[in-house]
Amino acid sequence: MPNLEIDVAVEDERWTGAVPDLDAFVVRAVEAGFAIAPNPPAGAIEVSVLLTDDAAVRELNRTWRGKDRPTNVLSFPAPGQPAHAGVPVPLGDVVLAYDTMLRESAEQSKPLADHLAHLLVHGTLHLLGQDHETGEAEADAMEALEIAALRTLGVPDPYAG
Repeated sequence: MPNLEIDVAVEDERWTGAVPDLDAFVVRAVEAGFAIAPNPPAGAIEVSVLLTDDAAVRELNRTWRGKDRPTNVLSFPAPGQPAHAGVPVPLGDVVLAYDTMLRESAEQSKPLADHLAHLLVHGTLHLLGQDHETGEAEADAMEALEIAALRTLGVPDPYAG
């Protein structure tokens, strides 16, 4: 696994009560995504995670994807960056919407922490090149990676049932 630097920014304070030791939780979930991904990048890598609300995610989704609605998680891979000794290469950003995540967790009768872990792994895998929107085989492969990563965190299969 590469040398990971994971920056966590909390823009919506409701996140602070979502799970105990939020920063460590986020780091473990992102690391689980890296650990299970095929061919992760080598060297020093930086991932930024922004924990925000539906309004901010809606704006990002509208601006960057042309979809005028909030979503649970967005991933923004960074453009290729040259490596510099001792400086982590930015891989990209994962942005999560508290309101949508909370609603989905309740609708799916899943513990909030399990759903958050799933979204973090999902977003991380997108940064690493996985894409469930390019076809059924790719979606199945990405789901299998998510299930395997979540298993290492003690989270049940989010697609079961």
